[in-house]
Amino acid sequence: MGRGTIVLVGAIVALLGAIFTLQGIGTLQGSPMSDTTTWSVAGPVIVVVGLVLILFGLRRPR
Repeated sequence: MGRGTIVLVGAIVALLGAIFTLQGIGTLQGSPMSDTTTWSVAGPVIVVVGLVLILFGLRRPR
């Protein structure tokens, strides 16, 4: 898997984690995930996983 692909996947994962967080805390409404503690806790963890993937992709040797 190339560096760019890893960074792209990490960015998508981080974005989804941010969306899950916003749904969990009730900022984004209209989903069964809205106002759910599970997603307000899991979302930031998913964001961190995405950021780790981005850093791994950027630091990986060519």
